[in-house]
Amino acid sequence: MKIRKQPGLIGRFEKDALNEQRTVTADWYTTIFLPKVITQLRKINPERRIILHQDNASSHTAQKTRQYLTEENVELLDHPPYSPDLSPNDFFTFPKIKNRLRGQRFKSPEEAVDAFKNAVLDLPANEWNKCFENWLERMQM
Repeated sequence: MKIRKQPGLIGRFEKDALNEQRTVTADWYTTIFLPKVITQLRKINPERRIILHQDNASSHTAQKTRQYLTEENVELLDHPPYSPDLSPNDFFTFPKIKNRLRGQRFKSPEEAVDAFKNAVLDLPANEWNKCFENWLERMQM
């Protein structure tokens, strides 16, 4: 889902279901998620550099992940420890989705994942734009 485009900046929010897994591991992150995201970004503009912002979850900071990102020529923005205020998921996405799904009951994990995906897709573009403007201010970019 493309969020915002202006000279020098493309904001993107990516999501993917873990399916049979319960947690994000460095293996899943570097063999499933990141290759898909990087491929999509390079299709859009193969010449543009990729700069990734992620929190300090163990799957994000693992040696395997750092090595993969280096090999793929992906740059990382620093994310200070204990800074959920800098993560769009923490200050925007999760609260918005939690509010939209509050009180709903799901018959299966698949139904919950579908509801999450639909709630993300239903967020209007102007809200995503505000999210990324807020993120840029928080990152002091």
